[in-house]
Formats: sequence, structure tokens, C-alpha cells
Amino acid sequence: MSKARFAILPLALLISGAVNAATVNPFYAGVRAGGVHYSDFDSKNYANGTYDQELQNRNAIDRDDFAAGLFMGYNVTPWFAIEGGYTWLGEATLKGDKYHNLGKVEQQAIDLVGKFTYQATDKVDLYTKVGGAWQFTRAKVEGVGSDRDDSLIATAGLGAEYHFTDNLSARAEYQYYHNMETKPTGTDTKFNWDANYYGVSLVYGWGAPAPVVAPVVEEVVEATTVQVEPVTVSIPFAFDSYKITHADKERLAPIAKRLQDNPETELVVVGHTDSKGAEAYNQKLSEERAQKVATFLMNEYNLDSSRVRAEGRGELDPVASNKTEAGRTDNRRVDVTASGYEMVQEAGSTVTVEQ
Repeated sequence: MSKARFAILPLALLISGAVNAATVNPFYAGVRAGGVHYSDFDSKNYANGTYDQELQNRNAIDRDDFAAGLFMGYNVTPWFAIEGGYTWLGEATLKGDKYHNLGKVEQQAIDLVGKFTYQATDKVDLYTKVGGAWQFTRAKVEGVGSDRDDSLIATAGLGAEYHFTDNLSARAEYQYYHNMETKPTGTDTKFNWDANYYGVSLVYGWGAPAPVVAPVVEEVVEATTVQVEPVTVSIPFAFDSYKITHADKERLAPIAKRLQDNPETELVVVGHTDSKGAEAYNQKLSEERAQKVATFLMNEYNLDSSRVRAEGRGELDPVASNKTEAGRTDNRRVDVTASGYEMVQEAGSTVTVEQ
């Protein structure tokens, strides 16, 4: 990967949607371990401006080693954190012949970066890091000398983080350290290289504020009595008929609900007719209609006969004029009334209210 292409990656990940991330704990710390690969390793003699071709040969350097480190961070916002850490970046061995090596270069870094996070899912974050690092090197090269050097360099990285819990997560990441160098004292030779860290991390977060729990108040209710009014349903009948239809059963739904709400409900069933025909006949017909409905209710809802009273009123209580067909239709009916009752809220009972 070229340096120019790598420099674009942090910006690309940030622009892709970092502001959607979320964090729980403001503080975090972790350990990381993995490998490091050294790239673009060369040496230059500044006295004559020449490069050591042997060091530029890939086979002249052992370019991979173990790396490990520690880090801490602070989440400034849900998507931006400041992170600092120390990383041991291993040793690059300069190969000689098969019997001995020409030397080695040790490297380590203390970095301070800005970390930009994008929440891909509820459990997975993607992030990029960019900042600076203070690099420390120790070189010992046969025929050249040895020395310790330090300098400020650029660093950047990217990775993915999986959250096991609100406090514990794991990362897989890559971090690039650009242009690490050392120049042994008393020589004109400078060694330059890039370090490419890759590995995994275990992260622990803390410091989230305790969840705010809404206070719960139990209000004491004084004894109150609620009067539930009676409910009446009218069942229409055809002329000279006392048959109950399926539609009539549906009309009785409010009565059924009252029986369920209050098992002590009593029913009064009153039959009526229009004024056609003899008064005595109409009285008998109204009683038959009332009894038909009462029997149905007792069978349908398993009611004791003591809770149901049926009577006929004949043509005595019209609700419309008997001079018209429409009026006479309204008068041919059975009125079913479910008794009202009192509902008492006992004193001292409580109602839970969230504030």
C-alpha cells in the first residue's frame, strides 16, 4: 500500500458516517499484541548521497517481528476520542551471511491520536486513528556503530471493534508508523523505514453515569363508590312471531358483557306488541316473546332462574305510533335490562404512579 493511498483511508472512513456512533463509557484502557512488518527499509550515506543496495534488498533484512503495547483513551463525543499509548515495535535484523548477522534495530513508540468511530451495528464499531508518535530507536550495526535516537513521526490506523458488553470489547486493527529512523553517532549513515503494526486488542471501559430511574410514588386512594348504570337492549320481532334470530343474539352482546363484569347482575325481560289484534292475544304474545328471550339467556349464560324475570306488557307501552307500519315495527319488541350495580374502591389501596 502506498503512503498516499493510506493517508486517504482515515478521511474516507470518517466521511462515511462517524457521527452515527454511540458510546457508553467515557474512559477506556486496553492491551494489544500482534505483529509488525518493516517496509521501505534503507540506509543512506549522506557524505556521498548513495544508498546501501544490500539493505534495500528484501532478503537482507528480517522484516517481521512480534509487537505489543498498552493504551488509554477518553471519548470526548460519541464519535470522537483522544487516545494515547505505548507500543513495542520489535527488532529489525540486518542479515549477513549464514553464520552471523550484521546488526539489529529496535524500535518503540509513544503515540497520541484522534480516534474517529462509526457504529456499524449495535455491537460493531469501525474506526480510524490519525496523529503523531514519538519514536525511540536503538541501532547496532557491524562496521557502522550503535546509537539511540528519537524523533516525532506521523501515525495512522484503522480497525474494527466488537462489544461483548457495555464495559468489555475486542479490536482488530492496523497502525502505520511513517519514517522511523536512526543515525549511529560518528557516521554519515542514516537508516529509514516504516513500521506496520497489525494485531488484536482487549479493551475495558468505565465511567458511565448511573442510569436515571424515575421516582415511583404510591398514591393512597380513599374509599369511593362508583354507580354503574343499568343497560337495556331491545330485540325486534316480526309480526305475530316470537323467534330469536342470529342478529338478535349479536344485539345481546352488551348484556353478555354486563354478566361477565358482574356475576350478580339480574335481568328483567319485558315483551311488547303493536296494537293490531285483540288486546288479550297481544298480552299473551308479549309474554311468550319475553319468556323465549329469558330462556335463551338462561341457557346461553348458565343463569339461575332467580336472576331472570320475564313479563309481558302487551300493547300498553308503545315507543312509536301504531298508526304507521314503521311505528308498529318499533313496538314489536322485547326489552332486556341488566341491573346496575355499585363498584367500590376500598380505602387504603394504592395506585403506582411514575413521576
